[in-house]
Amino acid sequence: MDLVAVWAVIVFVFVCEENQTVQIGTGLPNQVRNVRPDLIPAWAARAEQAGFSTLTTVGRYAYPGVSDTVALAAAAGATSTIGLLSAVMLAPTWPGSLLAKELAGIDGVSGGRLRVGLGVGIRPDDFVADGFGLAGRGARLERDLVTFREVWAGKEVGGGPNPAVPPGTREIPLLFGGWAPAVMDRMARWGEGYIGASLPAPAVAPSFDTAREAWKRAGREGSPRLVALAYYALDDPEAGKRNIYDYYSGAGDEFATMISSAVCGSAEAVRAAISTFEDIGADEIMFNPATTDPDEITRLADIVF
Repeated sequence: MDLVAVWAVIVFVFVCEENQTVQIGTGLPNQVRNVRPDLIPAWAARAEQAGFSTLTTVGRYAYPGVSDTVALAAAAGATSTIGLLSAVMLAPTWPGSLLAKELAGIDGVSGGRLRVGLGVGIRPDDFVADGFGLAGRGARLERDLVTFREVWAGKEVGGGPNPAVPPGTREIPLLFGGWAPAVMDRMARWGEGYIGASLPAPAVAPSFDTAREAWKRAGREGSPRLVALAYYALDDPEAGKRNIYDYYSGAGDEFATMISSAVCGSAEAVRAAISTFEDIGADEIMFNPATTDPDEITRLADIVF
C-alpha cells in the first residue's frame, strides 16, 4: 500500500470516529419470557467484550423473568468496564430504603458503573407489596428520592445507630422514563437525563424536546442526557416480535402492537434506528434483545462497530 492509500485510510477512520457521537449499548434478556437466569452473567461478559457502552435491564414484577436488581448484580460481577443501567426500574413497587441499599450494593460491586433509570409503572399486577399499590405511586417516588440520597449519604436507618451502606457509597446518577409532565419535572430536579420509550425516533422526538424544555425551565446547565431504546431480533425477527408483543400485551393490543412492530430485524433497520435517533439528539442508544440467543450480541456488534 503506497503512502497516499495509507493516508486515505487514516483520514477515513478519523472521520468515522469523529462522526460517531452517539454511544451504543445493549440490553440483558432479563424480561424475555422464561429466560434462563444463568444466561445473564455470560451474556453480560460477552457484551462487554464486544465493545458496547452499557448493559440495560427492562423491569417489571408480574412476568416470568429476572428482576432488574438481580440481573444488574449478576452483570456487575461478570464484567469490569461496561456501564450498567436500569431502563427502567419500577421504583414505587419497592420500599424506598430497601431499594436504596440494593442499588448501593450493586453500584459498589461494579466499581461505580451503575446508573438507575426509574419509572412509576402502569400495570396493577406489578404492585404486590402491601402498602405499595398503584395509587399514590408518584408521591411515593418523590419521597423515595429523598430517601435514596439520605441512605447513600450514610444517614442512620430504622431508628438505630447504623447506616445501611458502607463508607464511600456514592450518590448514584438517576434518569427517568415516562411521558407525564410530572416525570419531566422530576427528571429536571433529580436526574441527569431522560430515557425514551421503545419506539421509533419520530415517536420519541416530542418527549426528548419536552425533556430539554423541562431541563431549561429548572435552570439546569447544559442538556439532559437523552437515552433511546430499541428492540432487535436479527436471526428470527418474527420470534422477537412475538416475544415483545407478549411482554407488553398487558398494556393493551394497540400499545403492544406498536412496540413489537418496531423491533429491528435487519442490519438496515438497526442502521436506520441509529441514524434517526442521532438526528433527534440521542446521546446513547440501547438495543435490547427480543430473544435469548447469545449470538445476537455478535450479530448486533458486527453491524454497529
